[in-house]
Amino acid sequence: MKDLLFTGSGVAIVTPFTQDGREINFPMLEKLINFQIENSTDAIIICGTTGEGSRLSHEEHAAAIDFAVKAVAGRVPVIAGTGSNDTEYAVKLSNEAERSGVDGLLMVTPYYNKTSQDGLIEHYNYVADRVSTPIILYNVPSRTGLDIKPSTYLELSKHKRIVAAKEANGNISALAQTVALCGDNLHIYSGNDDQILAIMAHGGKGVISVLANIAPKIAHDIAITYLEGDTDRSRELQLKYLDLCNDLFVDVNPIPVKEAMNMMGIDVGPCRRPLAPLSKANREKLAATLKKHNLL
Repeated sequence: MKDLLFTGSGVAIVTPFTQDGREINFPMLEKLINFQIENSTDAIIICGTTGEGSRLSHEEHAAAIDFAVKAVAGRVPVIAGTGSNDTEYAVKLSNEAERSGVDGLLMVTPYYNKTSQDGLIEHYNYVADRVSTPIILYNVPSRTGLDIKPSTYLELSKHKRIVAAKEANGNISALAQTVALCGDNLHIYSGNDDQILAIMAHGGKGVISVLANIAPKIAHDIAITYLEGDTDRSRELQLKYLDLCNDLFVDVNPIPVKEAMNMMGIDVGPCRRPLAPLSKANREKLAATLKKHNLL
């Protein structure tokens, strides 16, 4: 069995910006990190999709990762989003993150130019051969147009540094095939908050969560109660907060979660273009759900 980076809930933490969106708000990022750790979050995932990693300059990306490692100070694992559609750039960014002292690397599938399944194997193995830090594969075909197939997971799981996958393709049948093929050579984390329970029922170790940005203890408890054997409590929480999980995706992530945090008085600033502000109708829908769960 490969070593686990974490169990439970890892927050896909937002990147707070100044009100004009031009700079990272590092004092707020430190507050967010401390809030997460104080409320039971089990890992910090910095510069992922929710952290708008694709809209950070190289210098900002590296600085945010370095800052997160220092702010966390060893209290929980820090996992850095370092994936790219350019294999060489993924290596460069990963190596820089390693020098900052991250515990793991989250690597999305190559987007836009995509690739074949053979190309995926070559891409990930090439990067894994050039890093010394555990890698979590990130499969999110709704964004990248590229799905990691179970047989591809099997090949990738043979590399000692490819230890886990964040699975966000929504296909539980494919997940079952992946788990059956890979066993303990590839740990699985849910990439969708509405599927934490379903993925853990197939052997998942937790979630990399958007929900945790506003309800860290809830995301943690859905995962941990299942791992501790209290499946009824896990199911109860998953279903109770299902509407919130869904409404955090009424628009492209991270537009709704940042809007929710700003409504809650947590000043994380805007999303960067091309992401536009939430529509009035969706803002009202999200606000009603937040009020229902006593978050507003």
